Amino acid sequence: MLPVEQKESESQTLEMYRLAGARLQSVLQQEKADNVLGWHWHDNKTELLAFAEGLALASYRFLKYKSKPEEQQNRLKTIALKHPRLKEEEVAELNVLLDAVYKVRDLVNEPVSHLNAVQLAAEMEKMGQEAGFRVEVLHKARIEALRMGGLLAVNKGSVDPPTFTIMEWKPENARNKKPVVLVGKGVVYDTGGLSLKPTTDSMDYMKSDMSGAAAVTGTMYALARNRIPLHVIALVPATDNRPGGNAYAPGDIITMYDKTRVEMLNSDAEGRMILADALAYAKSYKPSLTMTVATLTGSAARAIGKYGMVGMGTAPEKIRENLTRSSEKVYERIAWFPFWDEYSELLRSDIADIKNVGGNDAGAITGGKFLAHFAPHPFVHLDIAGVAWAKTAEGYRTSGGTGIGVRLLYDFLRNY
Repeated sequence: MLPVEQKESESQTLEMYRLAGARLQSVLQQEKADNVLGWHWHDNKTELLAFAEGLALASYRFLKYKSKPEEQQNRLKTIALKHPRLKEEEVAELNVLLDAVYKVRDLVNEPVSHLNAVQLAAEMEKMGQEAGFRVEVLHKARIEALRMGGLLAVNKGSVDPPTFTIMEWKPENARNKKPVVLVGKGVVYDTGGLSLKPTTDSMDYMKSDMSGAAAVTGTMYALARNRIPLHVIALVPATDNRPGGNAYAPGDIITMYDKTRVEMLNSDAEGRMILADALAYAKSYKPSLTMTVATLTGSAARAIGKYGMVGMGTAPEKIRENLTRSSEKVYERIAWFPFWDEYSELLRSDIADIKNVGGNDAGAITGGKFLAHFAPHPFVHLDIAGVAWAKTAEGYRTSGGTGIGVRLLYDFLRNY
């Protein structure tokens, strides 16, 4: 018997069940349990699924580089569920989704020494082969031919080449005529470039700056393996951002893929530079909705902390309502920021079409406004900077990469 506090809202109650599952995980680990049976006598089977979800997510371990991984290995192998209304296919669907989160956490936890842009693209290809979605990787020569100036500029300080990965899930029974396009930030490591990150620990976890790329890849994996009838495309521009070699410098004018000229005033605002090229490229698909997922700004993290992600954009209220409903359901919550026209004025440049930073005010919003300049509309931007990485474990979010965004995007698109 494991008591669970009932909350006023269904979303909070489901979260209590996930947290109860996470608490049980530590007990099972101490007891060296290999298998567990969960059952529920209430009518609401979603509570049992939430409990299993929390238990499974709390069981994640990243032990690849441990000399003796068996000493910390999770012992739990099987979670069996019993409920009179629970269907086998519902459990199978959840299992695939959890597998996707595990894979995303693995990607985010990998150091850049083992996961540069080329290696990240290779991992996307593997996931595509396993799940059944199409993957095309554009390498540097093709990126140069396309004149993706933002991605190439950020890559100038690196010895490793950039990649631009296109993933597509298009089942024959897709219910949408125009695709949904997801764009994930793939900065595999961020030093800030010549605008070097200032504090002693500000680079310690910058391998996680590709969490957006990992999230959209994990979403594609879950959608394809669960055969969701929706046409979805995901784009991932990827590179590291370093101050070496012929690194791009503050004051440079960068000509982007869509011919926009950007006055680059801060090389640590690199994510928006590579995403802008991807967003402009996305216009060729004439999407019904475009979404970016990125660890874009420290401003977003400072604004709401580790408790949720920041959302903004030009999508109609119905899209925002559905996203909010999904975010509350899976407890990957969104705080919606204003997106008033006046914020664009902060990005005006005296010598180019636009600046890549807007000063000290409203940093998360001006980052989103920069992206909106290039994006097809309707457009939603999710800034996951505060929630993509956890320094310490909390509940079912283990330390390291959290895998944030996968469960949210999957639920939203499943019901799109």
